[in-house]
Amino acid sequence: MLRNHLAIAAVLACLAGPALAQQDSIRLGMVLEPPTLDPTGGAAAAIDEIVHANLFEGLTRFAPDGSIQPGLAESWEAKDGGRVHEFRLRTGVSFHDGAGFDAQDVVFSLDRARGEESTNAQKALFEDIESVEAVAPDLVRVTLKGPDGNFPWKMAWGDAVIVDPASAAGNATNPVGTGPFRFSEWTQGDHVTLTRFDGYWGEKPALASATFRFIADPTAAFAAMMAGDVDAFPNYPAPETLPQLQADPRFKVIVGTTEGETILSMNNANPPLDNVKVRAAIAHAIDRQAIIDGAMFGYGTPIGSHFAPHHPDYVDLTAQSAYDPERARALLAEAGVSVPKLRLALPPPPYARRGGEIVAAQLRDVGIETEITNMEWAQWLESVFKGGDFDLTIVSHTEPLDIDIYGRQDYYFHYDRPEFVALMQQLKATIDPTQRSALLVQAQEMLAADHPAAFLFQLAKTGVADARIEGLWENAPTPANDLTQVRWTE
Repeated sequence: MLRNHLAIAAVLACLAGPALAQQDSIRLGMVLEPPTLDPTGGAAAAIDEIVHANLFEGLTRFAPDGSIQPGLAESWEAKDGGRVHEFRLRTGVSFHDGAGFDAQDVVFSLDRARGEESTNAQKALFEDIESVEAVAPDLVRVTLKGPDGNFPWKMAWGDAVIVDPASAAGNATNPVGTGPFRFSEWTQGDHVTLTRFDGYWGEKPALASATFRFIADPTAAFAAMMAGDVDAFPNYPAPETLPQLQADPRFKVIVGTTEGETILSMNNANPPLDNVKVRAAIAHAIDRQAIIDGAMFGYGTPIGSHFAPHHPDYVDLTAQSAYDPERARALLAEAGVSVPKLRLALPPPPYARRGGEIVAAQLRDVGIETEITNMEWAQWLESVFKGGDFDLTIVSHTEPLDIDIYGRQDYYFHYDRPEFVALMQQLKATIDPTQRSALLVQAQEMLAADHPAAFLFQLAKTGVADARIEGLWENAPTPANDLTQVRWTE
C-alpha cells in the first residue's frame, strides 16, 4: 500500500511540475508589422517596438520615466561648452554572433548614420557631428559643429543604436545587436520571435523568449486577449473594449501617455495649403474632443501645438485653434482661393482610420471636400512620408521631443519657415536649461499661430496584459516594448 501511495505521489508531482514552473515566455500583440527589423534604416515605429532595448542598444537609453540612463556607454562627459562629448564604453560586451564590441563599432555606426548613403529616417540626429574618434577601445570622442547639450539624449533613440560592421548589411531581416534578446525567427504576416541572449553583458532578463504577433484588426485583438492567444497587448487598438477587460480579473489595463502627437498633417507646399488662412480654417473646423471620443473612446489629451502635455515646458495653446466652424468659413472667404477636393491619406492605425472619417465630416461641414485613401503602412511611408504625395494625412509622431521636425528641409509636410528653422538652430546651440525652455515655448507658439498642421491630441498608451505580468512600461518615452524587466509573478 505504501508503495502505491509513493507511486501516486510521484505521478502527481510530475503532473504538477509544469503547472508550478515559472513561466518564462511571453506573447505580445502588435497592430502593425514592421517593414524591416533594422531601426537604423526605417521610419516605422513598429521596428523599435520589437527590437529597441531588446535586441539593439545605443550609447544611452531611455528609462520608463523618459530620463536618460547609461547604455553601451557607462558614462559620458561634455567638454568645450557642449561641442565635444566623450563616452566611456562598457567592456566585455559582445554582439549576438560573438563579435566583440568596442569604440570602432561606435565610430562605424555614427559615421554610417550620417553618411551620404545613409537611409536613416532620423538623419537629422547626426547632421551636426563633425567627427567621431576611437580614442581607446573603451573611449569615443564625438566632436560637433557646435554646442549641443541634448546630444546624449539623441543617442538614446532607436535610430542611434550601435551595429557591427560585419553584420549591419543584413539587419533588415537578420538583425544582430548587443541586447538581452537575440533574433530567432520572422514569419512574415504573423510574428517575430526573440530569445534570451545568454552572453548578454548586463542583467539577464527573466523571459527566455518573446513572440510579437501582428493583429491589425481591433476585433481580432480583443478576441485574441479573451482567448489567451496573446499574453499582453502593450498598445491595444480597441479602446471601446477596455471597460470589459478591466472588469475581468484575468487582465489588467495599463493606461499611460506616449510621445505621440497625433496631427492632421498638411502638405504646406501644395496650393491652397500654402495659404495660412486655409490652414487656419482647417484647424478651426476640427473638433478635437469629438475625435478623441469618437475614434479613441475618450483616451487622449487635446493639444494645440506639437508638444507633449506631460513635458515641463508645455504650453496649452488649444484655444488658438478652437473648434469654430463659423470662423473656419470666414477664413476660407478671406483667403479668396478655391479649395479643391483634398486627398486625405490614412495609414492603418485606428486613430487614423476612425479619426479620418470624423475629420472628413467636420471639413465637409465648412465646405471642404476630401477624398479618403486608406493605405497600408509601407505604402504610406513610401508615397506620403518619403514621396510627399498627399494633401492631408493623419499620423501620430511618436518620437520624443521632436518639435524640430518642422525645421527640417524637405520633411514631408514641407513647412520650411525660415524663422522656425532659425529658432531650431538657436535651440540646438543653447545649453542653459532656462534659455532652452524659453525657446521651446516660443517654438510652440509659432506653430500654433502658423498652423502647418491641425494639432489633434496626444496619443494615450492603452495596454492590456495578463494580470500576472509585471514590468511592462506604463508610459512610452520612446516607441519600444522594453522587456528587460518583464516577468510573470506566478
